[in-house]
Amino acid sequence: MAWKALASQLQRAKPSVPAGSRVYAVGDVHGRADLLRAVFTRIDGDLNARPVAKPIQVFIGDYIDRGPHSREVVELLIARGREHNAQFLKGNHEAYAVRFLTDPAVLAEWKYVGGINTLLSYGVKPGGGDDQQSQREAAIAFDRAIPDSHRQFIQGLKLSFTHGDFFFVHAGVRPGTPLQKQLEHDLLWIREDFLLHEEPFGKIVVHGHTPVREPEIRPNRINIDTGAFATGRLTCLVLEDERISFL
Repeated sequence: MAWKALASQLQRAKPSVPAGSRVYAVGDVHGRADLLRAVFTRIDGDLNARPVAKPIQVFIGDYIDRGPHSREVVELLIARGREHNAQFLKGNHEAYAVRFLTDPAVLAEWKYVGGINTLLSYGVKPGGGDDQQSQREAAIAFDRAIPDSHRQFIQGLKLSFTHGDFFFVHAGVRPGTPLQKQLEHDLLWIREDFLLHEEPFGKIVVHGHTPVREPEIRPNRINIDTGAFATGRLTCLVLEDERISFL
């Protein structure tokens, strides 16, 4: 009876982050440097107005593609990481960029999800064809154009981050698989199997990848991808103690 009472109490407890910390989680940027700068301004203003011992900024992935300023976004994030406690997660679009450096044929897929915009932002103008020679030349040009700091940033992105009762990841998780045993492909790409699952995942999953009109708060997950490249709205989730809010 005592165990059942304790279990019931734990189930009713609200998810929280450790005392003294505050998390700012930012959704999919997709080449919108203007929106990213505005989010930085809002975060800095909030920290100035409400100082906290341990602020943590989490970026959920998909920094590049679609929008016009992928290179500038990466530069801004690198600079942000030098000055703040920041966690940078990998998105499926960064996976395309990394793969393109060693497998030029991926351009046939990447270009349909905004990859051309990323190449153009680095001064690379791929040929119009899908032939292997054109793809190889574009990959070589991208390899030469991307600064070492950008290459290291993209290749060093994390797959997930855990803080308190929250698990941060780009796309989501595979239901029924422990969080520590998730496969990279699911963390970067999963949709329906994750989105339609209504049972707990062990922690509240904060994710992006699937655009929604407004931030979506469910009992087991929070979606913060509000389609910034198309809507002009880049969402920043704020977690502190048991409170959930947005900047």
